[in-house]
Amino acid sequence: MTAGPGELLLVLGGPPELPGRLQAELPGIAVQTVAGVDALLRLPGHTRPGAAVIVSGNEPTNWAEVLPLLRGHSGLETTGWLLLDRPDQWPALLEAGADVALPVSTPAHLLAAQVQALLRRSAGQEGLRFQLRQVEHALEGWEREERVRDQLVHMLVHDLKNPITAILGLLEVVADDPRLPTDAKELLEVARDETSHLLHLSLNMLDVRKIQAGKMHLKRDLLSRDHLEQIVQQALGDVGAGLSDRQLSLQLGAMPPLSADPTMLRRVLANLLSNALKHTTQRGSIWLESRVVGAELHLSVTDNGEGIPAEDIPRLFAAFEQSRLTLHGRFDTGMGLAFCKLAAEEHGGRIWVESERGQGSKFTLALPLGELAEADDDVELLF
Repeated sequence: MTAGPGELLLVLGGPPELPGRLQAELPGIAVQTVAGVDALLRLPGHTRPGAAVIVSGNEPTNWAEVLPLLRGHSGLETTGWLLLDRPDQWPALLEAGADVALPVSTPAHLLAAQVQALLRRSAGQEGLRFQLRQVEHALEGWEREERVRDQLVHMLVHDLKNPITAILGLLEVVADDPRLPTDAKELLEVARDETSHLLHLSLNMLDVRKIQAGKMHLKRDLLSRDHLEQIVQQALGDVGAGLSDRQLSLQLGAMPPLSADPTMLRRVLANLLSNALKHTTQRGSIWLESRVVGAELHLSVTDNGEGIPAEDIPRLFAAFEQSRLTLHGRFDTGMGLAFCKLAAEEHGGRIWVESERGQGSKFTLALPLGELAEADDDVELLF
């Protein structure tokens, strides 16, 4: 007879008629006699008995020492242990791992009631173990897929970055040719902006993966207001000529030193400005301002564009989680905003958005002022 988890009872020791009495009280349960500890340990791993009744008073084995070993043995992890012995032995047996300790004279029907409870518990534990194995198997599969996806993304983006950079450089060389007709220059400007967008998207994808993997480390400096203004101008240059037909306003207030990675901060600002550009029309307005709020510097990029639907805001900063069609017919993957969020958190800061549909959006990056990482003792103040 093959018994499943929770359907097999082992009996070790006691009078010869005990297994038969228990079998009569437990119809549907397979009752099997076991000769001793060695036989218990030799049970096939797939046997997995739900409970074991041991009449320890008739056995020379020191069950208080053996039980901990049995409970950890493969195939016996969920077995319930019921020991029959003298009452003075119960404390040691229970401490060693017995689930129930009863007198040797306990009637068979009472033993059967205790065994049924142990079998039910064992069946429940086996069910949980099965579910856990399923979850572990699913996680292993997910981790394998994620590793393959990461390797593929890194390989593709890394291989794309160099040719995109070369194309962008060639477009800039051609655009500087004074013999180029005006209409051709306009087309080249569009091509240059789109190529620049593709390059930024590639860099964002690489950096998001690096930050998530803990492979990107901040190179902090103490930044003054003048240096922050230089970073803003560099970010404006990164966004490209598309800003030339927007009404741009810059307001950088007075500030104490800011501890930040200049390159990463430049990338964040470029992403926020690019996001504002994508979601505004020609002659639209974009404001970039900084102000001190408590112990933080708030850098805000505001636009009067299309705004963001309320249902999109909770997942706005998750890579690939939002895909909105912009005013210019381009789908927004959200990779740039995902990078901004991760970069803010790497600095010990935060980022959020305030927006209403049709009323524009305001993205705010909040960074702690004058706080350096423990490893940055040799940081210089940059002006």
